[in-house]
Amino acid sequence: MARRRRSGRRPRRAGTDRRSPAGGPATGKRLNNHDRGLHQSWAPWITGAPAQVSIGPRRRVESAAIRHNEGICPVGQLFANQLSANTGSVARQTGASPAMQNNSRKTLLRALAAAIGFSAALTTAAASAADPLKVGFVYIGPIGDHGWTYQHEQGRKYMEEQLGDKVKTSFVENVPEGADAERVIRNMAKSDYDLIFTTSFGYMNPTLKVAKQFPKVTFEHATGYKQAKNVGTYLTRSYEGRYVGGFLAAKMTKTKKVGYIASFPIPEVIRDINAIQLALDKYNPGTEIKVVWVNTWFDPGKEADAANALIDQGVDVIFQHTDSPAPIQAAERRGVYSVGYASDMQHFGPKAVLTSIVNDWGPHYTKSAEAVMAGNWKSEDFWGGLAQDSISLPISDLVPADVKAEAEQIIARIKSGEFHPFTGPIKDQAGEVRIAEGETASIKDLASMNYYVQGVKAEMPK
Repeated sequence: MARRRRSGRRPRRAGTDRRSPAGGPATGKRLNNHDRGLHQSWAPWITGAPAQVSIGPRRRVESAAIRHNEGICPVGQLFANQLSANTGSVARQTGASPAMQNNSRKTLLRALAAAIGFSAALTTAAASAADPLKVGFVYIGPIGDHGWTYQHEQGRKYMEEQLGDKVKTSFVENVPEGADAERVIRNMAKSDYDLIFTTSFGYMNPTLKVAKQFPKVTFEHATGYKQAKNVGTYLTRSYEGRYVGGFLAAKMTKTKKVGYIASFPIPEVIRDINAIQLALDKYNPGTEIKVVWVNTWFDPGKEADAANALIDQGVDVIFQHTDSPAPIQAAERRGVYSVGYASDMQHFGPKAVLTSIVNDWGPHYTKSAEAVMAGNWKSEDFWGGLAQDSISLPISDLVPADVKAEAEQIIARIKSGEFHPFTGPIKDQAGEVRIAEGETASIKDLASMNYYVQGVKAEMPK
């Protein structure tokens, strides 16, 4: 099942000046009103018609062309300017024979060649040193979604701030999975990008396919599980945050009904649902989690409808695995609680949001870029959690002080490694033991999780 599938939308090349015949990529500075407040509303992205992607060629710092009397260093130019004059002068002043004149010319030519070679070496070295690492980002949604893509965009900006002119970044937003994703990724690779981040589960196979064709380009794919020599994977341990959110829901619910707006039935989503249920069972046994599958990552209308449907069924705490703040706003309007996802959504529901599971991608992006520049990047499967500060949970003042203190204790225990949310015994819905007593889920277990734990009343989509 593809991660972050968005049907019917064509990718929009962010930051492209449509008046420019090159149609060049965004370079960290949008050519629209983004920095003047676009993040205050995601509504314009719903109706906007994205433009076709066009990634222009990379503009490298070129070494000086070495041509006759053109583009050489001052020393070389001096030799070139004096060559004919000097050789002619020798002939006129000494009455040298043609053979002697030829020897004189040969001597000067050898000196000129040495000067030009030295000049070329210096120029090439300077060009190489001045050439920044070119880093591309492929986004599933708009950078103004206030969720998943927005937070990746903050990570890109963080990397730019940390590395300055050592890097040159650009991004493409609203890229559907499948053929569109493969085309965008390939265009980046063809345009001399050194490092490409593909930020959605459904980009996995397109990333691997393009990476095989461009072995000198480094790729990193978010939330996937397949690596190659030049392809790494990375994700956050969002299930840790879900467990803490489940604890808060267990303490704050009055109806003992919690709702979850789910996107696609992939391991990432399933293990997050399970983590919530495990917390509910421990801290408020008998609390039920209801799941609505919307089969999208970003569709504010569908997300709001799902939230309202859950609230109509008696749910009084809403979780989401989608990218817009629409569920938060629905919870705010209906007077129930909610837990934000991917970024801090508290300002969209100040009377609703208990906490948000905030992803911090910036340090990982910076570290990866530095490794590529240093020549020591290696393919790995990076899982960043609370211990790595890859996720955080700002807890709202809506939560009573004693409950907040207990939540912070759980966070501290997870950070220290004292506690793992998936600690056995854990059974699936059929009663089969999936994680034995005293054991904790391995990365392999988590990455392949395709079952609900006991207690989840929902059915898995077929």
